[in-house]
Amino acid sequence: MIPDKCSFCKGKLVKGKTEFVVKANDEMLVIKDVSALVCSECGEAYYSPDESGKIDKIMKKFHKSYCSR
Repeated sequence: MIPDKCSFCKGKLVKGKTEFVVKANDEMLVIKDVSALVCSECGEAYYSPDESGKIDKIMKKFHKSYCSR
């Protein structure tokens, strides 16, 4: 089921693009232009299962390269 309201502030969710940012110790990974439903009030992002899968693949590569140092 696709949500229509933010679970944090109850704001309206609209289709948009966002950045996914994660920090591991002193390394930071930023994935730009990720499709998501974005809350028009607080900016919280909700990713589709497809987008989440893409993020997971990138995170695995990031983790693998980070841990092999």
